[in-house]
Order: sequence, then C-alpha cells, then structure tokens
Amino acid sequence: MNFSWTPHRFAGGALALDVANSVILRFDPARSIDRFAEPKQMEAFPKAAEKFSAERALFSDLAPVEPENHAPFIALREAIDRYFRTRLTGDDAQTLLADFLEATATVLRRARKNSLEAATAHSALRLLAEAEIVRMKICGSCGWLFIDRSRNRSRTWCDMAVCGNRVKASRHYHRRKKEAVS
Repeated sequence: MNFSWTPHRFAGGALALDVANSVILRFDPARSIDRFAEPKQMEAFPKAAEKFSAERALFSDLAPVEPENHAPFIALREAIDRYFRTRLTGDDAQTLLADFLEATATVLRRARKNSLEAATAHSALRLLAEAEIVRMKICGSCGWLFIDRSRNRSRTWCDMAVCGNRVKASRHYHRRKKEAVS
C-alpha cells in the first residue's frame, strides 16, 4: 500500500498524540492499520514529524527508533493512547497512569537523546503537566486523540479538511437523499 506522512497525520497537536494516532481506525479490527508495522514508515516518521508536528520547534534532527527499541516504543505508544483515552472518557485511569509512567521511564532509560522515542516520551510527559490536557478530545469521525486549541474549545474533529469534510459531506448526502424521497 502506498502511504506518505502528510500534515493530516499530525493533527493531534502534540508529538505523543501523533504517535498514538499512527494506528488508523484503532477500534475497527477489520479495517485497523498500524502504520508503524511497516519498518519503512517508522523510519520515515521522524523526518515528517520535524516538518509537520505542532511541537516541531521543541526538537530537531530526530533519529529513528533503533530496532532494539521498537518494542518499548510501541509499548509507550499504546500506553499513551490507553491512558489519555481512558482519562477523556471519565474512567479511573490510576492503574493506566502507572503503566504510562513505567513505559515512559523504560523508553527514556534506553533512548538516545534526539531520538523519536525520547521526544515522544517528553511530549507525553508535557501533556500530563500542562493545562492543555483539558483541551484534549477524541475525534468524532476517526477516533484520533487531538488537542482542541480553538478559542471556544468547539472543535469536534481532529482535522476539518479531512474528518470534518467527511462528516459534512455525509450529512449533505443523507439530507439530499431524504429530500429526494419526500
């Protein structure tokens, strides 16, 4: 499958969320795609993050994840997703917080400075410490995690150009279809 890292793939607003969102349609097993399952995609991600990530000013010259660190990096990605998603749904996330912190510590102990995994761990820890966590949402269309930085916190989609457009087009189609039947 032909795939490239585009600005839409970095709609999370934080590197940690962009990494968590590397699993497309996470909760639809029949259609779910893990972009990092393809080693070339994981290798290409750091350069794309330097170009498109909202946090690109915080890091530069990101090194790809070393093969021996793939498993801890993927474990961190999953811990980020589980913890923040659970926190957003209002469930008790205390155990997941411990798992998240453990995965972060494991990555930070193993990772080189200026590596994708170290930058991801730092980004995730910043999300815990900052007030922006109250602006975090789950996209109503694709299910990705994102930070709503709109003034009135009214964003519903991770990316208006993709997810918002899909929802609006679908609504328009169904409205027209209903009018045609009437």
